[in-house]
Amino acid sequence: MYEKVNPCHPDKIADRIAGAIVDLAYKKENSPKVAVEVLIGHGTCHIIVETSVCNDIGEIESIVHRIAGDVAVDYVEVPQDVFLAENQSQEIRCGDNGIFKGMPLTAEQKTLSQTARDIFGKYRCDGKYIADGERLIICQSNARTEDLKAEYPTAEINPIGDWLGGTDVDTGATNRKLGSDMADSVTGGGLHGKDLSKADVSVNIYAWIKAQRTRQPVEFCCAIGDKTIDGKPYGEIVEIAREFVRQQGGFEKFAEWGLF
Repeated sequence: MYEKVNPCHPDKIADRIAGAIVDLAYKKENSPKVAVEVLIGHGTCHIIVETSVCNDIGEIESIVHRIAGDVAVDYVEVPQDVFLAENQSQEIRCGDNGIFKGMPLTAEQKTLSQTARDIFGKYRCDGKYIADGERLIICQSNARTEDLKAEYPTAEINPIGDWLGGTDVDTGATNRKLGSDMADSVTGGGLHGKDLSKADVSVNIYAWIKAQRTRQPVEFCCAIGDKTIDGKPYGEIVEIAREFVRQQGGFEKFAEWGLF
């Protein structure tokens, strides 16, 4: 049983805005420290950023309007906590406590992920999709049920009828759709809106990559300040995650679909 949502789901819009702000930080510094929280809905986007860089409100508004349209922007920016910053001052060390799990993807999860992408290619607006064995549930906004039924005749489509979706009728928040992004690999940490020093990003990505390569579940725990994970220097874990994000096209693109 598994759910996937597309990049226009309100929660994914929040993730994408957060990711774009992290991309902006990396344009200004090679190893910035940044953590972003976004809440968006009903015409307003609230953003709180803890960061080592300085952003102009115009830069932030440009990101929000590009991704979410003409909404008001409420933006708060503060420096990162001085004690957390000190943890990373001499060398790259684990940026947080955490438990992390990587699980191999199932055939059902891969199939649903592709189905979501196929539908989004035709209807680029809010949608969510569930696979449960033989049961396929498709909820796609701004689409005629009969058109979807013609392509997916055995699916349950828009069970309560046609709908509009988006941030005008719903709210979105960062890291609220981690099940969609990580499948069975979900633990406590969120993937989006953070720099690579944060274990929530780097160790989650590393664990997922290793699980797909070995086809075996993997688990790691770490404490803030740890220098090694899985026998590797933490800096190496960060670089593996950096390359994965780079291959996705950056943090904003990574936020569109998550790990797969």
